[in-house]
Amino acid sequence: MKRREPETFCSWLRTVRVRTLLLVCVPCLLVLPLLLYWVLTSSTIGSRGTIDSADTARRVLGLIEFDHLSGPEIKRRIEELLRIKDSVQGELRGLEQRRAAMQTEIQQLGSKIVQLRMEGSRETKELERLRVSIQQVKVQQQEYIQRNTPDIAPPLPLLPSHPPGPGPKMEDTVCSLSSCLDFSRCSVTSQFPTYLYPDDGGQSLLHSLLSSGPYLTTQPDTACVYVVIVGPETHLQSLPYWGGDGRNHLLVFLSHSSGTTKTTGRAMVVSSVAVEGQFRPQFDLVLPPLVLDQSEDPPWARYPVMVPIVREFLLVFDGQQTLKQKSSAVLDEVVRQDRQVVATLQDMKTKGTSDKFLFSFSCKKVDLTVDALDTGWSLCGDSVTRQERLVKATFCLILPSSTRSVISSAAIQVRLVECLQAGSVPVVLSQDIVLPLGEVLDWTKAAIILPVQRITELHFLLRTLPHSDIFNLKRQGRLVLETYLSSPGIMFQSLLGVLRHRLSIPALPFLDTPSPSVFNKSFTPLLMDHLPADVEPDESLGPLEPPFPSPSFKRNFSTILTQSSHSWNTVFSTHLTAPHTPWEPVLPTEAKFHGSGLGFRPICGGEGGAGREFSQALGGNTPQEQFTVVMLTYEREQVLMNSLARLYGLPYLNKVVVVWNSPRPPASDLQWPDIGVPIHVVRTEKNSLNNRFLPYSAIETEAVLSVDDDAHLRHDEIIFGFRVWREHRDRLVGFPGRFHAWDVNHNSWNYNSNYSCELSMVLTGAAFYHKYYSYVYSEVMAPAIRDMVDEFMNCEDLAMNFLISHITRQPPVKVTSRWTFRCPGCPVSLSEDDSHFQERHKCINFFSRVYGYMPLLYTQYRADSVLFKTRIPPDKQKCFKFI
Repeated sequence: MKRREPETFCSWLRTVRVRTLLLVCVPCLLVLPLLLYWVLTSSTIGSRGTIDSADTARRVLGLIEFDHLSGPEIKRRIEELLRIKDSVQGELRGLEQRRAAMQTEIQQLGSKIVQLRMEGSRETKELERLRVSIQQVKVQQQEYIQRNTPDIAPPLPLLPSHPPGPGPKMEDTVCSLSSCLDFSRCSVTSQFPTYLYPDDGGQSLLHSLLSSGPYLTTQPDTACVYVVIVGPETHLQSLPYWGGDGRNHLLVFLSHSSGTTKTTGRAMVVSSVAVEGQFRPQFDLVLPPLVLDQSEDPPWARYPVMVPIVREFLLVFDGQQTLKQKSSAVLDEVVRQDRQVVATLQDMKTKGTSDKFLFSFSCKKVDLTVDALDTGWSLCGDSVTRQERLVKATFCLILPSSTRSVISSAAIQVRLVECLQAGSVPVVLSQDIVLPLGEVLDWTKAAIILPVQRITELHFLLRTLPHSDIFNLKRQGRLVLETYLSSPGIMFQSLLGVLRHRLSIPALPFLDTPSPSVFNKSFTPLLMDHLPADVEPDESLGPLEPPFPSPSFKRNFSTILTQSSHSWNTVFSTHLTAPHTPWEPVLPTEAKFHGSGLGFRPICGGEGGAGREFSQALGGNTPQEQFTVVMLTYEREQVLMNSLARLYGLPYLNKVVVVWNSPRPPASDLQWPDIGVPIHVVRTEKNSLNNRFLPYSAIETEAVLSVDDDAHLRHDEIIFGFRVWREHRDRLVGFPGRFHAWDVNHNSWNYNSNYSCELSMVLTGAAFYHKYYSYVYSEVMAPAIRDMVDEFMNCEDLAMNFLISHITRQPPVKVTSRWTFRCPGCPVSLSEDDSHFQERHKCINFFSRVYGYMPLLYTQYRADSVLFKTRIPPDKQKCFKFI
């Protein structure tokens, strides 16, 4: 059926006429457009006066033809569209402004949220630090409650009020310190007042050299010791303070002949001649002749360098023995033995050995200015010719007199000093010879001392010494010479040092350098309203503590009793006393828990711990302490302010000492940061880089952090460096490492700042050191080094490295991975100039010439914290986040 429907329709169409179809279709085609126009027109008229958004859209999109519209209608439509456009653009602008304002508000709120989070974190950490600080204060309070010994104060100086009077009659016994010295005039706090008698004629120049010194007094009534320079015309009994027997008198004999007929009584005798039976051990003293040096050169310029260690000749001796004494059986036997000694020495040159010897047992010209006494070995030629021969030999020989009772003579003492001046090692063939200052000096560290019977084995013994031992002997001899025997004035001070040692009287203290403020007393510096946001600490590194100084002069009385040998023979610091030294003895770790824990702050009370517990106490092997920042600056005010501001919140900081090297004071409107500790700005007398290491009185701590004003160090780096320094108090502990490199082409040293796996220096632009070295740098170190620093305005950091390595014979300690420390945005420093390096090359070679050798030593490691790069449980913290 369905398939036939089309056939039916088609069959119907075939039956309809064409005329009929036309009559039906034509009217429809005419009527439909009219109806459509009417419908559209009526719809437009009904909605006139309103905006049809759909119609607008259709017209905009071109869906409606405008050809049928009239001109006014089109104009009206266009005006409507323009008005709509303006309205939409206004609304869009308003929305854009609101969006920008909302974005700005969102950013502000975001910044405020971050700031609040930072403040919250900071306040939390501050609260934690305050909690730890309260615990520390409670511990301190408990310590003070439990202390059962008060602070020991030295007794008042007991000074006599009148000169010594006649003493009791002395039995015919040998004098000793306890029997012939009046201790009542020399209390331990008397500071050892010494009175030097006026010159009685003939020795005015020498007297003027000895008359200056810290221990000399012009008040004879209160003197402990009276010093007399004895000449041929000196009458001891007529001295105004002789007191009948010469108690507490020190008689300095310039020649042996001046003392042969004098009765010395209870006075101590100082001479270059000592004879058994007359010399009183531990009472009389032996010194080389006090001969005035005519050379204007400093001592270091007259002494040769100590390298090469081994010289052309192994052993040297020049002398001639004179025999004026009447012969006797005993003397003849000794002379025969001495001739065998000479024969043995002569045989050394002829035996099959590659070693060379420089011996001469007869003189073309005997030096008659130096008395060798009878049967002694006289000196040949003059001092210049003797030095020319001595500098060629590694060892120099000193033979005793054939008169064995002569245990010292001027010739022996001069021979010893000249040997040290030539940089040779003395070989003393006698264990009976009294060496200068032997009561306090350990001559076995500077000389080879053998009995004369070892002469046949001497060559073998000398060859067994390795180069390192030979150098140590040379270095020790050079230090003994420079510190105690280089001039009459220094020998006199050493002589007084021995007497102080006998009486257990501490040396006078080093004088601190005054620290005058750059500001007037009436001027108050302006303070910053707030610190920059980036200076706030983001890690808890230690508790908050009020500034407190390091205890000073705690051991100045005990050191002379327990560490005298160390002072005389290791650090060579006996003439003056420092408030503290880097060589404090360390208690065993359990002592702090058994009554000796005053000042100690063990980690978590001794239980130990990881980062959190570690940050709450210093721990270690020494009591708690703080450090002082010393910052050198010159007319870089804003850089200085930024560096000071970064120190805010730094734990264990005692104060900041700013060394103001500029002649112009700071600007009056300069705003200084309030960092929680005092900032002391020191006015200097001149612009000198040596000012960095002056022992300012404002520095009250042992630990000193030397920092450049443009150095940028994080707090964790500083605290870690401080903790490392506490374990290496005698060394330089710093951040940027440098090294000295050998220039093969020029046979000299160069300063090198390249990256290296081996270093020998740390720059003092960011380094910890002990204040003790400030005293040594400013008052003991050779002035020529400080002069070169002033000449070049450079090398002060090299000078400090040389000094500490020279004293300790150890390299510095580098901490963390930092190789440079310049702050971003700071002005370019002079260290980038090529002339800067050329000057430092010259400094290194000059300093090594002054010391006589290269003191710097290499090191191949650096210090990092214990848990650095160690995997730890998530509930534990590392010692430092980034170190």
